[in-house]
Amino acid sequence: MVRTVLRYVQHRITQHPNTDVTFEAECLKCEWKATPSTDGAAVDVECMGHTGRAGHPGFRRICTSFALVERIE
Repeated sequence: MVRTVLRYVQHRITQHPNTDVTFEAECLKCEWKATPSTDGAAVDVECMGHTGRAGHPGFRRICTSFALVERIE
C-alpha cells in the first residue's frame, strides 16, 4: 500500500525588497501616455493636464509592483 503525506506550510506575500511601485496612465481616446513614476499623484496631475488640454476624460491607470512569497517558519 502507498501512502501520501501532505505537509501544509504557511506563506506570506510582501513587496519585493529594493523595488518600487510604478504608476502609469494612458488616455482611452488617443495615444497619449503619462510619464511612468513612483509618485501616483504626479501621474494623476499629468492626466488632469491632458484632460484640460485635450478634453479627454478617460484613462487607464496601471500600478505595477513586484512581490515576494516566503514561507513562515
